[in-house]
Amino acid sequence: MSDFSIRDILNQVSKGNLRIPAFQRGFVWDSDSVAFLMDSIFKGYPFGTIQLWRTREKLETEKQFGPFQLFERDEEYPIDYVLDGQQRVTSIFGVFQTEIDEIEGIENPFKIYYDLEADENSQDSQFVPLKDEDVIPERHFPLNCLFDTVKYRRATSRLEESILEKIDSLQAVFKEVKIPYQTLETDDKSKVAIVFERINRKGVPLDTLQLLTAWTWSEEFDLQDKFEELQEELKPYGFEELGGNADLLLRISSAVLTHSASSKNLIELNGNTVRERFQEVTNGIKGAIDFLKRNLKIEKIANLPYEHFLIPLSVFFSNQGNHHFNYNDEQRKRLISWFWKSSFGKRYSAGTNKNIQKDIEEIIKLKADYTTSNLNNVAFNINEHFFRTNDFTMGSVSTKSLILLLAQNNPKSFISGSLITLSSVLKDYNRNEFHHIYPKAFVNSLEQDNIDYSVNCLANFSIISRADNKKIDCKEPSQYREQEMPDDSIDILNSALIDEQKLIDNNFNDFIDNRSIKLFEFLKTFI
Repeated sequence: MSDFSIRDILNQVSKGNLRIPAFQRGFVWDSDSVAFLMDSIFKGYPFGTIQLWRTREKLETEKQFGPFQLFERDEEYPIDYVLDGQQRVTSIFGVFQTEIDEIEGIENPFKIYYDLEADENSQDSQFVPLKDEDVIPERHFPLNCLFDTVKYRRATSRLEESILEKIDSLQAVFKEVKIPYQTLETDDKSKVAIVFERINRKGVPLDTLQLLTAWTWSEEFDLQDKFEELQEELKPYGFEELGGNADLLLRISSAVLTHSASSKNLIELNGNTVRERFQEVTNGIKGAIDFLKRNLKIEKIANLPYEHFLIPLSVFFSNQGNHHFNYNDEQRKRLISWFWKSSFGKRYSAGTNKNIQKDIEEIIKLKADYTTSNLNNVAFNINEHFFRTNDFTMGSVSTKSLILLLAQNNPKSFISGSLITLSSVLKDYNRNEFHHIYPKAFVNSLEQDNIDYSVNCLANFSIISRADNKKIDCKEPSQYREQEMPDDSIDILNSALIDEQKLIDNNFNDFIDNRSIKLFEFLKTFI
């Protein structure tokens, strides 16, 4: 632990050696907060330790000290970047500096005055922020002259002796105060990221994107801008929300560039590497989305049982230049098998990071030589009981997996027999498009002691529009089959993986048993 004097802070900022890294959030204190800090310093109250990062590697982008432009620095000396305490350091510099003129058009929160008439024993601050027109010279003494000999002499030249003694004591306190600071001396950016994260853990969480933007920036490359551009490019494909998911984008970027989904690995990369290879990341993401749309009828991230699927898939489709990676049919089949096994087997519900890393390693093998990859040999221990024992709950992994499975069979409207517009259903993706096959009211009317399964089990759901459901709701299955559906409904029911006889028998248990088997048999065709 070391100490700064206020003069030290003024000198270090003026020499350009004390700076604000770009990943810090901007100066947000108002003038009352600045005045409150001055009061705490004057009264000897604790106001926290400044945390610094000392390095010889200058960041490409840095923030100003509040409204003040950064000073040029001597390249021979290391830089101290403020990791914690930006508001305090900026306030101290802003209040006491005398070298920089006020910036026109920007409100200056650092015009702080000592109120000579304030109650010294009060809990209220003895320091006040004032506009020029509100200053009473006989009552308000400006703090910005305490470290400027000429200004101080002018400001005190006409004061009465008793007031002068009070001001001299004020000056002595600020000149003698010690401001504690700790220094992390390293050029290892991953350590800086960890420290910054721990500092901010109880407040605003670490923004890794801001860290990486600062470390990879050039005049031609801004990482945040690249992600925003990607968001616009993905809009026509329905995946624009990916562009706003910074955490997922960073994990994808790390997986493509380092073959690890940990952002720590990405932070350790050289900025030039990220800039030069970023096209591989965008190619990988676009290729993954194209694959999901073409082969699995996925219209948006919300359709995915796990958004993490995009991480290994982007690694597989990453490619240099302006073209996508071309895959063969065997690779396609193995990717599809892996997708369904991982979805229904809930692969990423536990041990997520470990399983993602395994899948990245196996998908790299699949990309190089599919005969060496075990990607599609992931654990898969479910059977038809899965569809009987899991309930339909919007947003759950099981339900998302079922909806996608049903979509693969090109379902038709129960009433009109026309193909359901899956792109609309999956883009809207709300509860109104999915309903009970055996209506809830009908099942609840049965003798409950004889009912083996929940009316809300997966096997009792299909893609049925709200309009269709209004016509069949509350009716016995045999009744709505006869009254509402076309005479020849075999294709409609087959598209929903429903056995017509089991539907019209009105036997709920038999129907659930049969449809669970049908769903599982259909799933097996993909795995």
